[in-house]
Amino acid sequence: MMKMWHLLVVEDEPDIARVLERGLVYKGFAVTVARSGEMALSHLEALPDLVLLDVMLPDIDGFELCRRIRAMGHATLPILMLTAKDAQADKIAGLDCGADDYITKPFDFEELLARIRAALRRVREQSSSLSKIEVADVLIDPTTRQVWRGGDLLELTAREYDLLELLARNARQVLTKGQIFEQVWGDDNDVGWEVVKVYVNLLRSKLNAGGKVDLIHTVRGIGYMLMP
Repeated sequence: MMKMWHLLVVEDEPDIARVLERGLVYKGFAVTVARSGEMALSHLEALPDLVLLDVMLPDIDGFELCRRIRAMGHATLPILMLTAKDAQADKIAGLDCGADDYITKPFDFEELLARIRAALRRVREQSSSLSKIEVADVLIDPTTRQVWRGGDLLELTAREYDLLELLARNARQVLTKGQIFEQVWGDDNDVGWEVVKVYVNLLRSKLNAGGKVDLIHTVRGIGYMLMP
C-alpha cells in the first residue's frame, strides 16, 4: 500500500472503454481514457502507473505505440495489451515490442484485474515506495509502519495505519469512500462502507491528540483527503 494507482486505458471502442473505466474506478483505481494513440502519448505527461493498451487503434497501432512509449524513456512503465488479436504471432509481436502482458478479448474482468495488480505489485517492489512520507508534521515510515506527529510516536492499529498511509500517499487528493474501502479492506465482505467513517474518526482522534490541527478533511457526500 498505499497510493492511488493511475491507469491509462487506451481503447477506441466507446462501450469497451466505458466498461473498463467503470469497473476499474469501482475497484479503487484512478482512470484516464485515451481514444487514440496520439491522445495516449499526450497523457503520458501525467505519468500513469500502468497502460492498458488496445492494439487496433484509429491512428497508431498498439505495437507501434508501445515501441514509442518505450523509446520516450518509459522503460519500467507496465504496459498490458488488450486485444482481439489472439494468434500466437500477435502475442509474440506484442511482447517483443515491449509489452509486459498480452490479454485477449473477450476477457474475464477478474483475471484482467489480477494481472493489473500483479504488474503494479512488481512496480511497487522495484520502486522506492518504502521511503519516508511527510505531510505537514506527520512522518510515516513504511518500512517499520511507524507514525510520528510533531515528534510524538503514535500507536495505530494495522487498519488505522493502512488508512493513514493511503491518505498520505494521495495527499491533497479527494478519495471516495469506495476507493478507500477497496484499497484498505479489499475483498472483506463482512464489513460495509460505513467502516470507513468509523476508522477515519478513530484515526482523527489519535492524530489530533493534544489539540493538534485536523489534517483529515471531509468532502461531504464524496470522501476524505489529507491536507495540511
